[in-house]
Amino acid sequence: MKPHRIRMTHSLIMNYRLYKKMEIYRAKPATKQEMCQFHTDEYIDFLSKVTPDNMEQYSKEQGKYNVGDDCPVFDGLFEFCGISGGGSMEGAARLNRGKCDIAINWAGGLHHAKKSEASGFCYVNDIVLGIIELLRYKQRVLYIDIDVHHGDGVEEAFYTTDRVMTVSFHKYGEYFPGTGELRDIGVGAGKYYAVNFPLRDGITDTTYKEVFEPVIGHVMEFYRPDAVVLQCGADSLSGDRLGCFNLSMAGHANCVEFVKKFNLPTLVVGGGGYTMRNVSRAWTFETGILVNQKVGPNLPFSDFYEYFGPDYELDVRPSNMENLNSREYLEKIKIQVLSNLERTRHAPSVQTADVGKGLTEHQEEQDAILDDIDEDGPGMDTRQTQRQWDRATEKEGELYSDSEDEDIASTMGVRKTGKKGSRNARDWKDGGSGTGSGNATPFTGPGGSDNASESAGGNTTKGSGATSKRDGEGRDLTEYDEELEALRKETEEEAQPDNDGDVEMGDEQPAPSTNALTDEAADEEMADVPAQSSTSSAKADPAPVVESLAQAKPEAATTDKIKIEANESSKTDSPTKGSNPGAARPSESSVVETASEGSGPTASVADGHGSKPPLTAEESASSASNPAETPSKEDK
Repeated sequence: MKPHRIRMTHSLIMNYRLYKKMEIYRAKPATKQEMCQFHTDEYIDFLSKVTPDNMEQYSKEQGKYNVGDDCPVFDGLFEFCGISGGGSMEGAARLNRGKCDIAINWAGGLHHAKKSEASGFCYVNDIVLGIIELLRYKQRVLYIDIDVHHGDGVEEAFYTTDRVMTVSFHKYGEYFPGTGELRDIGVGAGKYYAVNFPLRDGITDTTYKEVFEPVIGHVMEFYRPDAVVLQCGADSLSGDRLGCFNLSMAGHANCVEFVKKFNLPTLVVGGGGYTMRNVSRAWTFETGILVNQKVGPNLPFSDFYEYFGPDYELDVRPSNMENLNSREYLEKIKIQVLSNLERTRHAPSVQTADVGKGLTEHQEEQDAILDDIDEDGPGMDTRQTQRQWDRATEKEGELYSDSEDEDIASTMGVRKTGKKGSRNARDWKDGGSGTGSGNATPFTGPGGSDNASESAGGNTTKGSGATSKRDGEGRDLTEYDEELEALRKETEEEAQPDNDGDVEMGDEQPAPSTNALTDEAADEEMADVPAQSSTSSAKADPAPVVESLAQAKPEAATTDKIKIEANESSKTDSPTKGSNPGAARPSESSVVETASEGSGPTASVADGHGSKPPLTAEESASSASNPAETPSKEDK
């Protein structure tokens, strides 16, 4: 239940660009007065005062309010409760005003909290607060709970009224909280308006769908709710640390998709879930369903990318655990549940009354003030305000520019398209490693794209250059790999190492002329550029390259009786032709191209030394093939 899983979900939603399909509202935390619409004053007052430092002073209250064991005291406890409750109340208020059709608060769904008691990691019941806000304008509200635990706090709050029907699909039998039996159907006016469907361990997608859809279909037909609150606890997923169901991500999301088909105002909240990577996966996928945007299976790079290894996919697969829910058992429970629903065939009515001024009306006044501020304009330095960016949505078939919101998007955790992320196990498997290096060579593709998946297609070993790979946006990187593989082979053919490990620096061959030596050294230096790290090839001055070329082969230079010291000093003191200390280094693509062709950049380097004119290509070739005929500097 740590807030960290909410941050992971938010990061995935932002980097899948799902925020462009919906409006973002920053809800104010719920106040004490708003929390006391359901909870007692003494309990809320205790939550606002207790901290890890003074909790010993409230030992008696901790026992009274069940705080300390399953519900520990931590820093920022009351602030967390306010954010969770305020989000659900704000979503309900937006639905009441018709500002949205679906409101999502993944930080909510704390369905165990009681009127004056914490329970099951839940302190303030945001669901009840949201439903109370909905009841100000809606006659009947349907609450659906697909958490593996029974939604006892919500059921208890509305156990005696027919204005709220609670439907819970949960594990029952020696399992927390121990409630939710089939015979728990409500009392008084709320009799038959509490629906419980107890399940056993290991239920699968197919069997869950066979009981969920018929029950919810009959509820919609008989009860005819005006709004729906859907609690999407992710501890019913397979592999959860505390859960015992065997639902896949698709099976869990099928419930959300089915409820969405009824086109009713819907408040979607989070809930349980104790395997963080699966919780964020499921809620991100279900957000995509709610905004009619298909996402996955590849995960985008985000701040929490390494959490999703080793497959790095948006998927939660079922396991091979045994399904203890036999068809006979499920059919028996379903028949009894549908029989109880038959008694609610006539939807209850509510007498019209003045609801007074609540959060919905206060929010309308606040929005009017903020709208006036936005109309005045954000100013000359900014294109739009944070609130305008939050409310902006993209429509199908229209073109938008990401440059309008780059600064604000970066503060919201959106990584730029193509930004390099951390390498993962699949990258190593697909890309291999670079020649003579422990890492594959990162490659910057067209448009500055520098993804970690693209880096696997860099300086690879033989046989892996043509491997079909795609980056985070599905672009094929095979053509980039083929170009680098051809360049690597060409470099290997030109560079023949000898016994001492140096390239083209053998003592047996006579030294070529000074200009030819400089040309060959420059070719080697330019050919080695693609094998360097991408971080070091961003922006550098070409002047240090000239110095390294001048000092490359001192041993070979001594065999020709050339005064290399004077030549080196002239090279160091004289700038490169056409360059200046502030000039930017050419891009990697241009470096790769000139290294393939050979003599272009090295000729310009030699021209700037103040020495004799450079040799032509034919003269360089002849001098290299017949060193004895090459005249020395003294002869000339």
